[in-house]
Amino acid sequence: MSKYILEMNQISKHFSGVKALSDVNFKVEKGEIHCLIGENGAGKSTLMKVLSGVHPYGTYEGDIVFEGAVQQFNKISDSVKAGIGIIYQELALFPDLSVYENIFAGNEVKRGGIIDWNQTIVQAKKMLEKVKLDVNPDTLIKDLGVGKQQLVEIAKALSKDVKLLILDEPTAALNEDDSENLLELLGELKRQGITCIMISHKLKEVISIADKATVLRDGQTICTLDAAKGEIQESIIIKNMVGREIDDIYPKREKKKAGEKILELSNWSCYDPQLGRQVIKDVNLHVKKGEIVGLAGLMGSGRTELALSIFGNAKSYKLHGDLVLNGTSTTLKHTSDAIKAGIAYVTEDRKGDGLFLIQDIKSNISAANLKGISRKGVINDNEEIKIAENYKNSLTIKASSLEQMTGNLSGGNQQKVSLGKWLFVGPKLLILDEPTRGIDVGAKFEIYTVMNKLIEAGMSIVMISSELGEVLGMSDRVYVMAQGEIKGEMKVEEANQEKIMQLATQ
Repeated sequence: MSKYILEMNQISKHFSGVKALSDVNFKVEKGEIHCLIGENGAGKSTLMKVLSGVHPYGTYEGDIVFEGAVQQFNKISDSVKAGIGIIYQELALFPDLSVYENIFAGNEVKRGGIIDWNQTIVQAKKMLEKVKLDVNPDTLIKDLGVGKQQLVEIAKALSKDVKLLILDEPTAALNEDDSENLLELLGELKRQGITCIMISHKLKEVISIADKATVLRDGQTICTLDAAKGEIQESIIIKNMVGREIDDIYPKREKKKAGEKILELSNWSCYDPQLGRQVIKDVNLHVKKGEIVGLAGLMGSGRTELALSIFGNAKSYKLHGDLVLNGTSTTLKHTSDAIKAGIAYVTEDRKGDGLFLIQDIKSNISAANLKGISRKGVINDNEEIKIAENYKNSLTIKASSLEQMTGNLSGGNQQKVSLGKWLFVGPKLLILDEPTRGIDVGAKFEIYTVMNKLIEAGMSIVMISSELGEVLGMSDRVYVMAQGEIKGEMKVEEANQEKIMQLATQ
């Protein structure tokens, strides 16, 4: 009997004449954790969609061999029946249903054709124990944090007797504690004999957990690295992912003396009427011209709430304190006021809040500044194309044309479109909320390079990031937040991960 639970042989897949996968070979041994890595657009998600039946048999070339037999999955339920479970980055749960209803949705426990709810709850408890999630099965999904929702998704897969579990960027939206818990769970599932495939851009996670790692680039298999042979190292992974060596993930920038203060907050507090509590408490913070200010902290520390309160108070918080822009005390009642004042905000949720996914690239880039390409209320189409082409080139957005649907771009290219959209308003202060979340190392390097160019041109940046390496690698100064408060401020030369985490957990 073969040692491989999965063999994907010579897999090719086309979309409208464009080759997304070209003769990909991918083999996974039973009981291992196998990471699938590569830049955005490398073909990782497409390959997993072929495997799971999203792209049915007949729409691709090549063979899928699972447990020694060639498979012809015509729909997702076919792969599920075979013992393959896939969990996407965007969780597929019903927020207004309970935990136990979600675990057995579409796979209900029945007796005599009728759902046995008591037995469903009993079985749900068993699944929750397997994933080490201590919650009441009656709890509604919307009342759980993202980390616990991720565990419910895994419990749901386990309830279907999964043999091969696929996780697509499972820790992208999780804090460090939840990420660590999830990785420990994958190790436990491995000990139980369950094979896992994990797609991840977080190389430290890959290095810590992978038995093997397969690299895809431009829709082709580049190599499979073996941890037992010492091959799963950051430098080796990066070289194979991008086809070149990136000696320093964080490009060097000549540090110049920062200019005058362009933003200053004094005793800044925000009360959220919906939550019924303070989300920001007596924050004192300033940003100078030509510097990157890192805003670090754990999930829920108040970083995004602070950014939104500056950007025209988009959440309608009750504000107290003083906001000074360019030396003048200012009140920004709406996001349009913030934009006029020279502030732009690139959201952490590019798909939900940042972009119109069903519109093309040029429409997204012009969306925040239609007045800039209009005359007497009529959009100048030629000017829109000219502006969009300029940002496509300067930000190296990889797309077939400006008319390409934004939702069909890779995560890294979507992020560049979102960045282009806000650069077009001509900001003096750019707030970047998790600017590289869910994008690969090559695209990260390109985003960092753009950030450095903006700083050299005199712009100022506030960067919110959960990646401490990113905070330390890109910032000039760092503020650390916890429980809605600033717990400390440091020059980057004085900061390290230990100091930041100590303040972030106060």
